[in-house]
Amino acid sequence: MSATVASQPSAYVRRTIGELSVVTWPALQSPTLDAVVTTRIGGVSTGNYQSLNLGLHVGDDEEDVRVNRERVAEAFGASLDDFVFCQQIHRPTVQIVGAQHRGRGAHRLSDAIPETDALVTTTPGVVLVVMVADCVPIVLHDPIAGVLACVHAGWGGTVRGVTSAAIESMMSLGANPAAIIAGIGPAIHPDRYQVGADVVELAEAAFGERTPTVVRPDGTGKWTFDLWRANALQLADAGVPSSQVHLAALGTGPGSDFFSHRFEGPCGRFAAVARLTGATA
Repeated sequence: MSATVASQPSAYVRRTIGELSVVTWPALQSPTLDAVVTTRIGGVSTGNYQSLNLGLHVGDDEEDVRVNRERVAEAFGASLDDFVFCQQIHRPTVQIVGAQHRGRGAHRLSDAIPETDALVTTTPGVVLVVMVADCVPIVLHDPIAGVLACVHAGWGGTVRGVTSAAIESMMSLGANPAAIIAGIGPAIHPDRYQVGADVVELAEAAFGERTPTVVRPDGTGKWTFDLWRANALQLADAGVPSSQVHLAALGTGPGSDFFSHRFEGPCGRFAAVARLTGATA
C-alpha cells in the first residue's frame, strides 16, 4: 500500500445490510452520507455473474440484474428510481446530476447518462452509481459544501485525469479540495495488473518523474500498473490531504468477493453506490 494512502486498520470495514455484503470506509460514514462498495454477495445471478451482478451490459439475464439492483435500493432504503447510472467510456468525463436525472439507466441501458465516468451531485436522495470489475471505484465527499462524486477510474480514465476532473467539477459547486474525504475502493491488485508499453507511455505523460512509483517492469517485457497509487497521487495533486484519503486495499478476481473482467470475463460488475442524505451532521 502506498504511503500516499491512509493505511490505518480502520481504512475500510465490511458490513452486512440485509442480504448484501458490502465494504465501506469509516471516514465516510456520517449522517449526511451513505456510501458503500458492493460485492459479489447477495444477488440472484448465476454462472459467471453469480450472484450480485449490477451490470445490464455484460450478457447476464436482465431480469436477474434488475432484482439485484432492487436489492441494493432496498438496502439503501431507496427506490431504484432514485438511482443514476452512466455509460462509462474510460475518459475524464464528468456529469453533474440532480433530481431531473433520477432513474437514468436504472431499468435499461438506453437512458443511462451517456459517455460519462464520474457523477457529481449536491441533491440529497439522488443515488450515484459507478460500476467496476478491476477498475477503481472512488467516492469523494465534501461534507461542508455538501458535494458528492462517484468516479470510475481504470487505467484509461486514470491517465487521462478523470479523478482530477471530478474534483474540478465538485469545486464548481463550491467544494474545497482541502475538505474532501476520499474513499478508494477495491480494484485489481497492483501486482496482478499487467500492461503494455502503450499504457506506460500514457502514464509517463500523466505522472512524469513519478511514473516509476505507479508503473513497474515485471520482468516479462510487460509492466504492472498501480491504480490505487496513481489515483492517490492525483488526489494529492488536486489538494486533497493524504490523511483524508482512505483505501480499501482489496483485490478483485478469483478467491475474492469482487468480479474481475481480466481474470473471469465475461463476468458481473460490482459498484460504488453513494448518496447525500439531506441530514445535518
